[in-house]
Amino acid sequence: MAKQEKVDPWRAVYQFKVTLRDVHPPVWRRFQVTRDISLYRLHLVLQAVMGWWNYHLYQFIIRGTYYCDPDPEFDAEYVNARRVKLWQVLTRPRMKFLYEYDFGDGWEHELVLEKILPPAEGTPYPICLEGARACPPEDCGGSWGYARMLEILSNPDHEEYEETVEWLGGEFDPEAFDIEEVNRQLRRLRVR
Repeated sequence: MAKQEKVDPWRAVYQFKVTLRDVHPPVWRRFQVTRDISLYRLHLVLQAVMGWWNYHLYQFIIRGTYYCDPDPEFDAEYVNARRVKLWQVLTRPRMKFLYEYDFGDGWEHELVLEKILPPAEGTPYPICLEGARACPPEDCGGSWGYARMLEILSNPDHEEYEETVEWLGGEFDPEAFDIEEVNRQLRRLRVR
């Protein structure tokens, strides 16, 4: 049996797999962040790794507690995501939780904490390790609207094809995933 490496809990790196729910075939990413980032910063990392544009509200649901940005118009019980660090709510591998983005379209993402690791020498965090498929376009109508959009795009003779391509601003490849571009976006997050 291989000896497990001891991880300094104060310098740990968390490895996640995030999967967009109700989209087939699945859109997913695997990425790593340091344990000391806030849930708000995790939201920004998720925006970058998934390919969203941060136009809408978000929330995390972790063990029945809601974490989001303070909003005086939102009359629900929540915890300010800017004040909670990752290590305070996630303590062991295989913990699962929900990230919801854009309450109108209702994009739900399942996150799994896969591993808690020591930091790798010279590795910039956050970092995306792998993934599959393009993120759906913003404001396309949630998983149902996205499925309809893909159906339209698969048939250039469809009566809504030209209108859909124009709305998209050009062609859309649902299989595209550019890890180098994702990591460029993540490097920009580190600078700020």
